[in-house]
Amino acid sequence: MFGMVRPCAHSLGETLKNRWMSHLCGLCLALRGAHGQFARVATNYDGIVISVLTEAQTPRARQGRRLAGPCALRGMRTARVSDGEGARLAGAVSLALAAVKVRDHVADGDGMLARRPVAAAAGRVAIGWAEAAHRSAAGLGFDTGVLLAAAERQPGIEALAGPGTPLLTVTEPTETATAAAFAHTALLADRPHNAAPLAEAGRLFGRLAHLLDAVEDQAEDAARGAWNPLTATATPRAEARRLADDALHGIRLALADTDFTDPALAHRLLVHELPRSVDRAFGTAHAHQRPGAPAPGNPYTQDPPGGDAPEPPRTPLGRGFWAGCGAFLALACTCRLCCADEYVGPWSGKTRQGCCHQAECCDACDCDCCGCDGCCCDC
Repeated sequence: MFGMVRPCAHSLGETLKNRWMSHLCGLCLALRGAHGQFARVATNYDGIVISVLTEAQTPRARQGRRLAGPCALRGMRTARVSDGEGARLAGAVSLALAAVKVRDHVADGDGMLARRPVAAAAGRVAIGWAEAAHRSAAGLGFDTGVLLAAAERQPGIEALAGPGTPLLTVTEPTETATAAAFAHTALLADRPHNAAPLAEAGRLFGRLAHLLDAVEDQAEDAARGAWNPLTATATPRAEARRLADDALHGIRLALADTDFTDPALAHRLLVHELPRSVDRAFGTAHAHQRPGAPAPGNPYTQDPPGGDAPEPPRTPLGRGFWAGCGAFLALACTCRLCCADEYVGPWSGKTRQGCCHQAECCDACDCDCCGCDGCCCDC
């Protein structure tokens, strides 16, 4: 699993936790049902947001659920899972983005992909996934060409970027892709008037995804000599934090302008959990400050007199795509993704908590979670 939005089960409350797990399993099963078992490696936390937003705009009578059989990720338990157009769109978008990720790894010659036979096989998988995602999305009226075109623009933009290039120039393709996906949830839910605010929320969500990835990977990219947006554009981490906080505030405003039938889970993920993701990336102690408010003090957002940002804490080097896929399958088949207290992320190499144990995370982060099923903010 990968992605920004990794909610704390304690803050979700039992009802929202069950609904979030329903969308997670629904996305995974939508990938398996439409594209085969191996496509399940494209499951990611951020893709769930597409399914959540679709359901949040859909009347309860039209919200699809089905009984799924026992699964290793649920400790061989059955569950009621999301089943509808939102899950299918989330699956198509996730698969398209996974195809882009594989293609990028092939182009960079990462790990085993430096070998021509392996790179050729991976390239064929990427092409197959991109075509499958296009067919699946087309049945929902969505063109994944928007996502792929944005990905194709990215290398050219990065090649021209240098010190002084606005960081938002580099994040634009990601913003455009996520804006299109978010906006289409309004059409699936028959609420076209929601398309504009959700496109804005998606644009800012994409900006955050790109920013946080750059922040978390900056030290590792420097060690490998890899390209990083912050380093290439000489953007101070304090400026990156300011852009992240502005994006959080903009998402909050965009959601306030969206006509939801049941906003609880979408609000929890995008208004409450996203700030936690920003805090994790920048290494700041979690506090429930309102999005857009000044961030708490952090040594990694303060530049020294020389102008170079301090190096953030080193993270373990991650695995390549194929090695990560193998590790994911091993974790899934042994139930560790769900039932282990901790496990090493299959791609990132970072320590993660099993889904069933995430309720304990609040004890570690000292947050003031309300522990209820509703929203404890004054918004």
